Amino acid sequence: MKLISWNVNGIRACLNKGFADAFKQLDADIFCIQETKCQPEQVELEFEGYTSYWNSAEKKGYSGTAIFTKQKPLNVTYGIGIEEHDKEGRVITLEFEKFYMVDIYTPNSKRELERLDYRQIWEDEIRKYLLKLNETKPVIMCGDLNVAHEEIDLKNPKTNRHNAGFTDEERKKMTELLDAGFTDSFRYLYPDKENAYSWWSYMGHAREKNVGWRIDYFIVSKSIENEIKEATIYPEIMGSDHCPVGLEIF
Repeated sequence: MKLISWNVNGIRACLNKGFADAFKQLDADIFCIQETKCQPEQVELEFEGYTSYWNSAEKKGYSGTAIFTKQKPLNVTYGIGIEEHDKEGRVITLEFEKFYMVDIYTPNSKRELERLDYRQIWEDEIRKYLLKLNETKPVIMCGDLNVAHEEIDLKNPKTNRHNAGFTDEERKKMTELLDAGFTDSFRYLYPDKENAYSWWSYMGHAREKNVGWRIDYFIVSKSIENEIKEATIYPEIMGSDHCPVGLEIF
């Protein structure tokens, strides 16, 4: 089974930059996107053979997630059941026979770390939510998690130490999640692979120079880590400041 995750940084903008071609080329069984920045009625986006599920933020043009799947799920849940976290359209969960598929767009701590306190609360609630699902069946979670976990996951760790996405607090929360019984699929297969990034700033020709961060993930329950066949990053696919990441499993 092939799964894809991509922060499209505005699906309407990405559609003008080749999203549909990339979607068809990747030919995923399940294709998750983040930062849709629109309501479903603001975009015509259907692919033959796929059913789509959208969770948009109350605030227009902000945040949002969507999933396109070839196989219809048994059940669909939007959010995690806590209003404070659910109004920004950041989580969709599809239940399948063998696993839960969870698409997540983690809040950015922002400049001056103005949202770091909120982010810490979010991380704790998401971990509880995933652990609860994991009691029933294995979880595959993907998305833009807005953190480079280890120094190997970004080009310039020393100069970014206290910046959003690489604070000690954010990294510790990722460690807590993994220690709770989850596996970073890419590092499971490629523990020492350097210069493997999924996001680049639009400034200073960062993508051209591959001065990037790996902040997009597929995280799976430890119980199914031995089912991971491949974990892929697609830096050649343009259209957003992020590139798609993929997982082949089962």
